[in-house]
Amino acid sequence: MQLTEQDLAAYLAEHPEFFERHAELLAGVQLQSPHGNRAVSLQERQIEMMRDKMRVLEHRLADLMRNAAENEAISGRLLAWVRAMLLERDPAALPQAVVREIQQQFQLPQAALRLWNLRPEFATQDYAAGVGDDIPVLANSLSQPYCGANAGFEAANWLDGETPAQSLALIPLRRDTDAAAFGLLVLGSPSAGRFTADMGTEFLSRIGHLASAGLLHLVRGG
Repeated sequence: MQLTEQDLAAYLAEHPEFFERHAELLAGVQLQSPHGNRAVSLQERQIEMMRDKMRVLEHRLADLMRNAAENEAISGRLLAWVRAMLLERDPAALPQAVVREIQQQFQLPQAALRLWNLRPEFATQDYAAGVGDDIPVLANSLSQPYCGANAGFEAANWLDGETPAQSLALIPLRRDTDAAAFGLLVLGSPSAGRFTADMGTEFLSRIGHLASAGLLHLVRGG
């Protein structure tokens, strides 16, 4: 019967004492180094393998530390944005504060929002400006924020700036997930890569939830 490599590997795994009885084999084994055309002993090869594994682990640890630092920075900016909303004492000025602070904290060149179904005392504000019939329909259709190219959305016209927005995030504002939208927050960038269709929307959803909670009392029935 001819032994295969699998048979030999299984035997050695089941009988580690083999190497105790034949220690001279270990000392005489010569392997090809992965880091050059030279032969190394089994012990040297094991050390090189451990070093390779350590380098992989170091890279993973560096990635984790970098991600942790980025997440901490984002959390800090989010808290600063929420704090600014809480400090705004004038309800009529709150929507402007939401937009202004989100631009400052997250280095966004363009942002705007529109609200509808407002209480009468807020009906003359800029953010209460009339919107097309398609805007509430669009906002109500979004179960999560839209991220992607500016495909001629009416909401892009709300944005200031000399350079038209090439990418957008459209965030519906609503009391809860089952309620009709009462507003739409739009974030824009002249860079086509700032908001893309494949990016995650969890953080933008949180922005929408927090902004909705702050702005809800401006809405009739809110």
